[in-house]
Amino acid sequence: MVKRKTAKKSNSTQADGIFALKLVLYLILGSLWIKVTKTGHLQVPIPVGLIVGIFFSAHEHFRIDRKIEYAMLLIAMMVGYWAPFGLYISH
Repeated sequence: MVKRKTAKKSNSTQADGIFALKLVLYLILGSLWIKVTKTGHLQVPIPVGLIVGIFFSAHEHFRIDRKIEYAMLLIAMMVGYWAPFGLYISH
């Protein structure tokens, strides 16, 4: 008797909405900065969102392409650096 191969459904396929939601999450998360201003004009920016985003992308169970996640985080980090939002701490 000949065994026939059956097509298995893979669990790795995701809906487009989940993919878009992850990209928006990485965009928002990557743009978060903490900017510490000491007396005078010295400002120390810390990319907290990038650090947390890299942690999430490394430990995510349902991964999209990791290169896309890292690229999205880096683009969001650059936008977040120049945009006037984030956490400002005056020292």
